Amino acid sequence: MTTHLLSKDAGAPGIDAAREPVLRVAPGTGERITFETDDAAYAQMDEFRDLAQVTAPLNPVTGPVFVDGAEPGDVLAVTVHGIELGDHGWSVYIPGAGALAGVMGDEWFVRRIPLADGRAHLSDELVVDMAPMIGCIGVAAAADEMSTVMPSYPTGGNMDLTDAAVGSTVYLPVQVAGALLYIGDLHAVMSRGESSFVAIEAAGRATVSVDLVKATDVATPLRAPRIDTGDELLCVGLGDPVQDSVAMAYESLFAVLTQEHGYSPGDAYALMSAVAHTELGGPTGSSDPDPVHPFRAVGAVTVARIEKRWLRG
Repeated sequence: MTTHLLSKDAGAPGIDAAREPVLRVAPGTGERITFETDDAAYAQMDEFRDLAQVTAPLNPVTGPVFVDGAEPGDVLAVTVHGIELGDHGWSVYIPGAGALAGVMGDEWFVRRIPLADGRAHLSDELVVDMAPMIGCIGVAAAADEMSTVMPSYPTGGNMDLTDAAVGSTVYLPVQVAGALLYIGDLHAVMSRGESSFVAIEAAGRATVSVDLVKATDVATPLRAPRIDTGDELLCVGLGDPVQDSVAMAYESLFAVLTQEHGYSPGDAYALMSAVAHTELGGPTGSSDPDPVHPFRAVGAVTVARIEKRWLRG
């Protein structure tokens, strides 16, 4: 089986349709693509404790990968086969960022987190199991370049969803020829919602394969990404205010049940009322942030999830 290694040297901030592809692959071949990612920005934060002195890009993504035959209206299916991390990660508080800004104040907090034997050593006493995941995964948008910090987009980006992990397939709506896949921002472990704004960030390598669902075979057009974890199906919703993101996620899941799995509207409504759960996704929002407050989210990312045992056929 062919494996392609894309070096972190192919990494840069932003997901851009104008960037030259670093690799071209055919979908559905099982070829593995390994994306190497960087954590240089966090090392500089540790050194300087001053964003003005951080020259390394924050959340660089590696890519893009051009997928043969991908056209607008198709869906790119990205299956995560492996995530390998280095021997350490970072816990960082950037003053003014995240839900704990009010209590953390104006002082930086940066801690190098040893990673060993599948565990993250938060301190001498605090040790947690690792759960590696991909924070930023997306395909290029037809319009503007996408930020890899904030917000999230209909074609993906920095969604910070713990379900983008080994064994999951991430479905991304294609807007440009070749799809142009980018991956970055690996986490050793992250609280769901990443309310602190930064997880246990780590450099490493994520290995994926790609397949393509042609527009003619897409029963329900994707308004935003979906994730199949093997046990659950998730639909992402984006919107401002947060209620709009909840509605989008729930409507997308309703469409899956009624248009792809044969549920009547009434049955789908009752089932979702009982077992379809919603929660906030990552903290990156759904619209561009105010430049004066670049780490303050505008809008929200919501996930609607249901166990796959309820999906008929």
